[in-house]
Amino acid sequence: MTTALTADRNLLRPIAELLAEARARTMFLVAPLSDEDLHTQHDSLMSPILWDLGHIAHFEELWLTRNLDGPIEFVEMPGMYNPFEYPRSARGALPLPALDQCRTIMDEIRSRVLDRLEATALDDANPLLREGYVYRMVLQHEYQHNETILQTLQLKLGDPYSPPGRFDLPSAPTGGTAAGEMVRFPGGTVEIGTDDRSAAYDNERPRHRVEVRPFSIDVNPVSNGEFLAFMAAGGYERPEYWSEAGRRWLAESGARSPAYWFTSEGRWMTRTMDRTGPVDPSHPVSHVCWYEAEAFARFTGKRLPTEVEWETAASWDPATGRKHLFPWGDEPATHQLANLDQLGFGTAPVGTYPRNVSPIGCRGMIGDVWEWTASDFRPWPGFEAFPYREYSEVFFGDDYKVLRGGSWATRPGAVRNTFRNWDYPIRRQIFSGFRCARDA
Repeated sequence: MTTALTADRNLLRPIAELLAEARARTMFLVAPLSDEDLHTQHDSLMSPILWDLGHIAHFEELWLTRNLDGPIEFVEMPGMYNPFEYPRSARGALPLPALDQCRTIMDEIRSRVLDRLEATALDDANPLLREGYVYRMVLQHEYQHNETILQTLQLKLGDPYSPPGRFDLPSAPTGGTAAGEMVRFPGGTVEIGTDDRSAAYDNERPRHRVEVRPFSIDVNPVSNGEFLAFMAAGGYERPEYWSEAGRRWLAESGARSPAYWFTSEGRWMTRTMDRTGPVDPSHPVSHVCWYEAEAFARFTGKRLPTEVEWETAASWDPATGRKHLFPWGDEPATHQLANLDQLGFGTAPVGTYPRNVSPIGCRGMIGDVWEWTASDFRPWPGFEAFPYREYSEVFFGDDYKVLRGGSWATRPGAVRNTFRNWDYPIRRQIFSGFRCARDA
């Protein structure tokens, strides 16, 4: 065996294990569900879970069998698994197969993928295969649909979703930080984005230099306790805290608290999957939309950070002039380092993870809740779509706001300091919170 082929096998062998682990997690999450649960469209914002499973399988087939040969093109999954032909609101009427039929299709596709993997040689001339990129793209796609499935399960009709198992989260923060405490970035030239082509999506590239003015940013994400103070001060009723678009959203939604909050005997309660209890003031606020985050920031005399400021605060070390992959350094993310990987099924108290601290002193920038930023989703200078326009490019514009940092429902393989998520500013089914900033 040649040295090059040996290197290929050493790189590709773990990919088969990662594909198997990703599928095991997907099936673990859906194991408690009945066929009716899987077929039901629990909310018009979300797909039936069987659609997600079929889409996962056919995306894998598309990229790990058909698109490994010939020109790179996006010939999206045919028929009912094409998300552009069938928007979420229409997927409940599709003739989706039963779980056993869906699983047979998933297994058959996976068998062909693994056969192809055995015969694959990495090829620097093929950008899909360079450093195994296409396999990591498919893995991240399944990870991301795991989080989408969990969003659906939070909205589940009928009996609440009861996970088949969970690990215990730490129950107390490791050090005290005053509510609203901020740290200062002194300003300077920083590097934003990445040139990585082994895992990063096209919208994260290229790495480029940006001159950033001094700013201050919250040490911690905004907590439930801080948000309760906003509510107690009439935050939802006081128009001066809301933009014109935010006031329209308030009138249309009737919202007066984060999603999944309700009152019982004069107390604010919240529900996460099958757990209902009093709102814990020590946890980060979750399930708030961009307009709620913007209003809270205005209430405190602050603003939302731009995504450049967010990434700077998470990744840049002013003392060394060096950028890190994660707030704690370059060590890969795990659920021991941050509240990630789904199986805690909820947030942890703010400040719980002692190593989840950025070079300038921000805590919890990875995990627990996605954090809204002030920024519209736009390309970085020098952006090139790869390997298909429909992942990022078609969403660029002022319709979507950027979120950063991942949540408790995010798998470690789908988060890093440069990862960019985006959604409509009205969305609250996502596991979204925020932290505030101000000019220094």
